[in-house]
Amino acid sequence: MEVALQAQRPVSCGAVSDRTDHFKIKPFLGFFPNGRKTQFSQHSWRREFPLSGVSYRIVASSDFERRRQRRESMTGPKGSVPRGFMPRTPLGTSTQKTDQRNTEENKDPSTPTSRKYVSTGKKMLETDEEQTDELTQGTEAGEEQNDEVSSSPTFSESDYGKKTLEMKVFVGEKQTFGITKGKKGVGGDDNGKVGADDNETELQKVTPIAKSDAAHAEDRTGLKEKNWGITKRNAIEGKEIIKPDEDRSEDASLKVKLEMEANLLKKALEELAEENFSRGNKVFYYPQVVKGDQDIKVFLNKSLSTLNNEADVMIMGAFNDWRWKSFTTKLNKTDLQGDWWSCEVHIPKEAYKMDFVFFNGGNVYDNNNKNDFCMPVDSGMDALDFEDFLLEEKHRELEKLAKEQAERERQAEKQRRTEVEKAGRVADRAQAREETERIREMLQHLMKKAAVSVDDVWFIEPDQFAGDDLIRLYYNRSSGPLADANHIWFHGGYNNWKDGLSIVGSLIKDEKMEGDWWYVEVAVPKESLVLDWVFADGPPQRANLYDNNHREDFHAIVPQSISEELYWVQEEHQIYKKLQEERRLREEAIRAKCGDSSDLAERAARREAETKERTFKTFLLSQKHIVYTEPLDVQAGSTVSVLYNPANTVLNGKSEVWFRCSFNRWTHRRGPLPPQRMLPVDNGPHLRATVLSKCVQHRAILKVPLDAYMMDFVFSEREDGGIFDNRNGVDYHIPVSGSLVKEPPMHIVHIAVEMAPIAKVGGLGDVVTSLSRAIQELNHHVDIILPKYDCLNYSNVKDFQFKRSYSWGGTEIKVWTGKVEGLCVYFLDPQNGHCMAYINACPNHDKLLFSSGCIYGCNNDGERFGFFCHAALEFLQQGGFHPDIIHCHDWSSAPVAWLFKDHYMHYGLSKARVVFTIHNLEFGAPLIGKAMTYSDKATTVSHTYSREVSGNPAIATHLHKFHGILNGIDPHIWDPYKDKFIPHVVPYNSDNVVEGKRAAKEALQQRLGLKKSDLPLIGIITRLTHQKGIHLIKHAISRTLERNGQVVLLGSAPDPRIQNDFVNLANQLHSSHGDRARLCLTYDEPLSHLIYAGADFILVPSIFEPCGLTQLIAMRYGSIPVVRKTGGDTFWVPNRALGFATFFEHLPLECLGYNMWNLVVTGELILGLNGNSVTFFCSGLYDTVFDVDNDKERAQGQGLEPNGFNFDGADPGGVDYALHRAICGWYDGRDWFNSLCRRVMEQDWSWNRPALDYMELYHAARK
Repeated sequence: MEVALQAQRPVSCGAVSDRTDHFKIKPFLGFFPNGRKTQFSQHSWRREFPLSGVSYRIVASSDFERRRQRRESMTGPKGSVPRGFMPRTPLGTSTQKTDQRNTEENKDPSTPTSRKYVSTGKKMLETDEEQTDELTQGTEAGEEQNDEVSSSPTFSESDYGKKTLEMKVFVGEKQTFGITKGKKGVGGDDNGKVGADDNETELQKVTPIAKSDAAHAEDRTGLKEKNWGITKRNAIEGKEIIKPDEDRSEDASLKVKLEMEANLLKKALEELAEENFSRGNKVFYYPQVVKGDQDIKVFLNKSLSTLNNEADVMIMGAFNDWRWKSFTTKLNKTDLQGDWWSCEVHIPKEAYKMDFVFFNGGNVYDNNNKNDFCMPVDSGMDALDFEDFLLEEKHRELEKLAKEQAERERQAEKQRRTEVEKAGRVADRAQAREETERIREMLQHLMKKAAVSVDDVWFIEPDQFAGDDLIRLYYNRSSGPLADANHIWFHGGYNNWKDGLSIVGSLIKDEKMEGDWWYVEVAVPKESLVLDWVFADGPPQRANLYDNNHREDFHAIVPQSISEELYWVQEEHQIYKKLQEERRLREEAIRAKCGDSSDLAERAARREAETKERTFKTFLLSQKHIVYTEPLDVQAGSTVSVLYNPANTVLNGKSEVWFRCSFNRWTHRRGPLPPQRMLPVDNGPHLRATVLSKCVQHRAILKVPLDAYMMDFVFSEREDGGIFDNRNGVDYHIPVSGSLVKEPPMHIVHIAVEMAPIAKVGGLGDVVTSLSRAIQELNHHVDIILPKYDCLNYSNVKDFQFKRSYSWGGTEIKVWTGKVEGLCVYFLDPQNGHCMAYINACPNHDKLLFSSGCIYGCNNDGERFGFFCHAALEFLQQGGFHPDIIHCHDWSSAPVAWLFKDHYMHYGLSKARVVFTIHNLEFGAPLIGKAMTYSDKATTVSHTYSREVSGNPAIATHLHKFHGILNGIDPHIWDPYKDKFIPHVVPYNSDNVVEGKRAAKEALQQRLGLKKSDLPLIGIITRLTHQKGIHLIKHAISRTLERNGQVVLLGSAPDPRIQNDFVNLANQLHSSHGDRARLCLTYDEPLSHLIYAGADFILVPSIFEPCGLTQLIAMRYGSIPVVRKTGGDTFWVPNRALGFATFFEHLPLECLGYNMWNLVVTGELILGLNGNSVTFFCSGLYDTVFDVDNDKERAQGQGLEPNGFNFDGADPGGVDYALHRAICGWYDGRDWFNSLCRRVMEQDWSWNRPALDYMELYHAARK
């Protein structure tokens, strides 16, 4: 069959095909009255660019597809032929064969007829991609625009009747030809010409599809070049061959297409330019739908721009809100109507938006009235996706940098080792040289005395010999002290006994020689220059009598020895090798004991990092009974599971539990994730939620983003809320490792009246310094404000200098700054002569507020510290500080809480929140209660103590914001690895705790005059007060001595009566157990360090202890604590009026003293005062010491292992119970005891963990 397509726009194209058949093109002028349209006639390009003009008829016969399979590689003759074709060579008459073939083809039932398609009025278009690709791979051949078909060669009638070719031409990304196969058209003549009846094949429409720019022409140029050359074609019958003239037809076809595309593009741009100009738009771009990874053109109408009078126009831009791939390009004048300038810009595939401005290359800009120009990019990416892309890019870059850094460090370490080895070789070489020279001088001195023989004493045969020779040495027994010996032995060596005694032999009596001559055969060492020997009456180790030539030994020259110079070269080399081996063994021993590096600072830093890592894991496991993650260490970009046990929370028994999560303290750019219902975990009480960053359908699978540094979540009973478990308002937070974004640092300001070591009275000063250092090591900013006392220890203040002055309360206040333990401290120094507020409040004040020579103890302490608190807040406001947290401590800085809320919260310090810490409820309860009311969060020194004092009136109404955080010790002050007060025979760490403790114990025994013996040593370091359990201390000393142990006590009593009592005890023990007991009744800082290191056990039998540090320091040094487990012991009081003697049998009245009696009466510190009973607490000991026999489960709940010995009660029986188990463990299980020492030494009781808890509290205060 034959069908035709109508082209409704002027087209100039050559038929491009790889078919080997003839084809014929005729012009068709006019239109189809029935208005038939193909599916391509309504193409969007068609609508944008309406054109009309010449149509072409292109037909093909039905057997075209089958015949194209018969190809022959034949070349036709060259000659003068019409353009685009080669003359065919006649191969004979083909009419008969043609008729026969047509008859066979008519029998093919699969061949459709043309009538079926023509009658429907439809144009059947071959658009199959596979067929299209096949057709576009051939050689292009065509005619120019107005060529007539008559210019083509004339073929025979039978040729035209056999086959017609119908083509559709697309001008676009690639040339595609649709082929319709059919028989000779009905109504056609023998020449193959199509008639005018309805059965004629209609001309198919030639539909050009415009491309965005001329770049696609380059694709076709490449295609043309790929198929360049002479194409071999089959004849119509498989017998005739034609050859197109590629040199002209290909060039002409390509030129036509390029010109057509350029014209179409130009017309489109002209229309866009005209449309935009008419609308007053000075900028447009093409194509109008911009996609990623594409080149576009940007147009500017300079006449409408602020650059109208500028000679040059340039564009400066970037992508995605100016965040990606900036560029600058010059614009050129176009040939469009109007003053249009343009340039080409490449759009990256990551772009969702392009931002740009125009300028003149200098300082004249057109920036769209300061709004900049922008265009959307359809790339499938949005702003959030781009953020993720940037994070991934940064992650990859950081990984690359980390690898490069690791390689640099590896190379640096390799270089360092190489240099160390080189230095070692140089040193060993120099030492070998010195050693060789020393030996040479000695040997040369010896050789001067050596002989070949000594008359009537000894001689050698032969008299000329060399190394490796066997000689016979003769000795005249009667010449020396061995004249009466029955046996004579030769003890020899060489070269001044270089290898020691290396030659041994028994002499034989020579019966042939006259006299008493004996001989021995000796193998001369190869390297010997001189032989050395003595004679004896027996072999080595059994000889009693020697002839050693009057203590100078015998020496004989080796006459034919090797060259001395050669020998000394070899000798130096051997010494050098020996030194090298000794160095290697020495370094291996150091590495085995101390690690890879021998550098002390490096090892200390590594151990500190390992300790922090262990503490961090313990911190993550601290809530395991409620919630934890798998894996435990959450990594950015990873998938984690959150496991939650509602049985331990307010959601216990709820039918549903919903998980609500976000990141970065609920501030992540993607916001909170959708709530997800948690599913039960098999074989466990926990519920599970898997956490990723985007929901995948309806699964609760989320991913930790690459920019997450903290994972935040709470739990609820329903999807829409209900009851929440938010950890008492603190929320649950899991730190994320490996984040590309660091947590913003927080600014914390401590306002306190104590600070160790410059102004320390008690534990408050230690907390202020140690907590601040630990928070600062977490990369937060910490400042401390302190009064400028005249009794400050300025030797510990670095860079002390005057900062500024400010006025408040009618006085000038000078501000000084300095560094204390690496912390920034501001010292406030009020000039009291003008302090009217203070004068009015305290008419009997001293001249200077803080120049009384002490920190506490003045009659007006409350007024002094009240003024300081107000002055500190004023300093923050006037100084322009904007802290996140203001942390105040105890009654002395409690006024900060209400002064801030009343006077400063809304006047310059609105960002800050107040955290208040109670260190000791014994003093200033009214002030503490008021501070509790005004503070945002409050803490005390341990978890147990916070529960114990929760009934106190100052605290009871504020339990919702009251938390217990255990105090820690300063690991920099109490560091056995670097402690300057203890011996360092080996590095004192957990690996060497046995050796380190042995050396410390010996040093302690030597210093105090105790017997140097391996005995269990009990250390006691305490203030001697009734609160510390002095009656139990006395009993423990007696019991330890009974068990053949040693006791060392360090401490003093503020009460003279108690001090005298212990002086008498010390004298008594010195007389009775002088070698096993010492009581040092004073304060001695270096000695305290030595006791912690040298003692096996540290006894802490306190009656009351909110938070003890002694047991923590002991474990830091590998000493095992023996403590009174006071965590709620209740004792019956028959009648309060009878006094404390009736509390319990062994606790006398003086055991408590006035202060503790006052606490019991007022109920401030003793929680259990109810009727005739009272409860005593020592919470710090209970929270930190876990008995090795009784507290395994309790320790595991804290992520720890048992670490000491506890006892209940306050009677001697409790002390006996603990001491007996401790000392028996030392005597009977030393390996177990040593492992316990290592265990407690590895537990981290520093401020690492409390600092993490405080940071959680700080964030909760700001939430």
